[in-house]
Amino acid sequence: MIRSPSFATRLIVTMAVLLLAYGAFVGLLGRHVAAQHEKESLQRLSHGLARHIIEHWPDIARADADAADRSARETLLSMLMVVNPGVQVYVLDADGRVAHYIGEPGMVRQPQVDLAPVRQFLDGAPLPLFGTDPMDVGVSRIFSVAMFAPRPGDPKPPGYLYIVLDGQARTLVAGQSSLQRVWQGAAVAATLGLLLAVASGVIAFHRLTRPLHRIAHRMRRFGKDDAGTAGISDVVAMQQGDEVQAIERAFEDMTERLRAQGTREQQQSDAHREMMAGVAHDLRSPLTALHGQLEALAGHRSSPPATFDRILSTALAQSDKVRRLSQQLFELCALQSSGQSLNRERFRLDELVTDAVQKFDLTDSARPPVMLQGPPPGRLELEGDLQLIERALTNLIDNAMRHAPGAGPVHVSLSRNGVLAQIVVEDAGPGLPEDLIERLERGQSLRDPPLQRKSGGIGGLGLAIAQRVADLHGGSLRPLPARNGGTRLCLALPLSL
Repeated sequence: MIRSPSFATRLIVTMAVLLLAYGAFVGLLGRHVAAQHEKESLQRLSHGLARHIIEHWPDIARADADAADRSARETLLSMLMVVNPGVQVYVLDADGRVAHYIGEPGMVRQPQVDLAPVRQFLDGAPLPLFGTDPMDVGVSRIFSVAMFAPRPGDPKPPGYLYIVLDGQARTLVAGQSSLQRVWQGAAVAATLGLLLAVASGVIAFHRLTRPLHRIAHRMRRFGKDDAGTAGISDVVAMQQGDEVQAIERAFEDMTERLRAQGTREQQQSDAHREMMAGVAHDLRSPLTALHGQLEALAGHRSSPPATFDRILSTALAQSDKVRRLSQQLFELCALQSSGQSLNRERFRLDELVTDAVQKFDLTDSARPPVMLQGPPPGRLELEGDLQLIERALTNLIDNAMRHAPGAGPVHVSLSRNGVLAQIVVEDAGPGLPEDLIERLERGQSLRDPPLQRKSGGIGGLGLAIAQRVADLHGGSLRPLPARNGGTRLCLALPLSL
């Protein structure tokens, strides 16, 4: 998987590209300005060169001179070329055509010189001014020009002395001398400056993006239970990728967690309302019956003792039902609280199971008997909360006795399976509802959401308490196949080593 570059790396690359582009722009602009300044300085320095030659050698413009004068003019022009090989000297007629020049025959490739820059030069226009280079088609160069003085009585207009100041020879010499070294030095200096800027940017950007790492890390840890190794791996992943993208992903994850949390809270709120409605239903039925029985007792004070005892027995049964339901609700709320702690102690589980079975044997004989079956497992020691485990076992046996009245005895067995102790409670009743069995098989909580009876109210409080006790001790409560119908539940608890 190809990792995307970090945000700091992208900033550094962007800064380097911008610096390179800016350096190239400044270099080209500086080169252009330097060249323009050099040409302006040279043209300004040689501004009066053509006029000075005409003033001191007026015969240079004579086209009808004899051979000796023409030889003297050529000697003068050659001397100028020798003194400054970078100049090119031309004699132009009134129309700007080259009438005479110093050089090999055929060197003039553009015999017509544009007179517009010439007139601007003579009118004192701002420098630099660029004119035609007769020896290079399409190239403009700086020049110096002066008009010949008109001769008295000569109807022909005067011509011009036109001097190109930066001819091809001068350009070639300048290119071969110092210009290349100057630009090489500038390139080296620009490279060193770029490296220094990039190094400074690396330090600065890493320091600036460090808070982004921390923000992304905190956002990714928000709402997570495993804030240890998972958080460290998240930080490593973010350090290897783009910090901004990591923050974006962390924000999206946090948004999803908040949305899921809101959904869970809404579901819990709905479940809480349903549970309260179920509790109200379960309490209303026995309380209504209890109230009716108490009214009956009040109205039958003079009734025979048998009738009075029957009404009193029914009222006590309803009162016991209310007591048992309120006690189970209280115990379940205490077990499900986040601050629940176990009072751990080491005890013998085999003795606890035997005592629980004997306790139910001493109860009302009208209820199904509780029998301990199976071979003795021997000494089984467990480290946990003795009262909670006793309560879970009591709930399982009590449920079996209440839901299978007259259907046969309730069998309780204890065995050892590796490091687990297995307490199996079996009855011959009608069996558990399908939704409750499905939750137990999947290990899903019996209280989230609460079970709803078809007749109204909530069910499975005793089993929910037993399941929660098993979870707190690292065990489980699951259904087993019953041999003759009914219900067969297994409470598995880890033994002490």
